[in-house]
Amino acid sequence: MPGSKTRTNREKALLAMKQPPAGGYFVWDGKDEDERPLTKQEMEAGIAEARARRGRPAGSNKSATTIRFDEEVLAAFRATGRGWQTRMNNALKDWLKTHSPN
Repeated sequence: MPGSKTRTNREKALLAMKQPPAGGYFVWDGKDEDERPLTKQEMEAGIAEARARRGRPAGSNKSATTIRFDEEVLAAFRATGRGWQTRMNNALKDWLKTHSPN
């Protein structure tokens, strides 16, 4: 009804999400330290730390490029798990040591 003062269930649910319950959304029982909610200061420190770690490390001498490898080469390095690109870079550096003209 136009002009009706009653709220629909959807409107009530949206309003409830905007206002946290008096006790908060989570109540810690004090038993497991890993389940303890973070304090506001801990959250802010975590955000600042994550921002500081984002991007290339300072002093990095690496360049982004596009290069094509055979699928079997990529599959072999990817199969070694996280850090496969670093291992591929190290393998290429080792190859340079043994095959450089100097």
